[in-house]
Amino acid sequence: MRDSPRPRPSAWLLLCTCFLGAFALGGCQSSGQETAGRTVAEPAPENYRDFQHADSLAAHLRSSPDPLVSAHRGGPDTGFPENALSTFRHALTHGPALLETDVRMTRDSVLVLMHDATLDRTTTGRDSVRAHTLEELRSLQLVTNSGTPTHFEIPTLPEALAWADGRTALQLDVKDNVPRSRVAASLRQHDALDQALVITYTLEDARWYHQRLPNLILSVSAETSEEANALVRAVDPSRLLGWVGIGAVADGPAEVFSKNEVPISVGTFGETDQQARSQGLIVYHRLFDRGVDVISTDETALASQAAATYDLQTSN
Repeated sequence: MRDSPRPRPSAWLLLCTCFLGAFALGGCQSSGQETAGRTVAEPAPENYRDFQHADSLAAHLRSSPDPLVSAHRGGPDTGFPENALSTFRHALTHGPALLETDVRMTRDSVLVLMHDATLDRTTTGRDSVRAHTLEELRSLQLVTNSGTPTHFEIPTLPEALAWADGRTALQLDVKDNVPRSRVAASLRQHDALDQALVITYTLEDARWYHQRLPNLILSVSAETSEEANALVRAVDPSRLLGWVGIGAVADGPAEVFSKNEVPISVGTFGETDQQARSQGLIVYHRLFDRGVDVISTDETALASQAAATYDLQTSN
């Protein structure tokens, strides 16, 4: 209603509007979502990626015109904690991104988003995630990396999959003691193979998922050429994203993956992101020069800028 020539509504009408809006949107707001005392802006439409099926997600990973950014733990930032839906939304305001997130299981066997085995660092709670029911976890608030409590709750995996639909794809880092069968069942139930990848750490895990969900995209890691070769023999290469190191490219696995048209991924969280803060976008551009297709980063905004400007940098 800004800049409208209509008469301004009465204060009573504004109060009623905010009161009713609180039920529908969680607060009176004009743009974005007001949460924990700040507005969560909606990403620009061009930052959304709506994959119609697993094949279109696989094609995007293999042939995106720009390098891809994966927001590590969902892209926490000032005021935004790890693995929260509003943090996901905030991450996408910087550019199109995959969202890496972590999956654990509650005492009543509900899959939730949480990196640590315990609640102490990232929530207002204590003890292990596995010791609590979902109802008990719902009474807690997530806290930021600086320890500030927020109004954000711990999301469930189904809630995250529903949020991601039409927006992006989630990379699911399934933690220890979470049964693979429950993850697979959740992906089937929510028809989510177009919006989720599963991160695996062993050849056995990759084989297990591929046998049961052959269209599912799997992020696999290899430290040697032999490991990479075993993975591309066991799993359809079109269903793979190959992880080849943190901060540097392991040449042997990268060569095997590239030869089999498997996109390659590197983590930049930690020292590499720190270098980018001081040296600029060139730190990420060097990785793109090495053929890296996806970087997993704690610096979502900076990395997104690097991906968006990479073509310009290489054309000059």
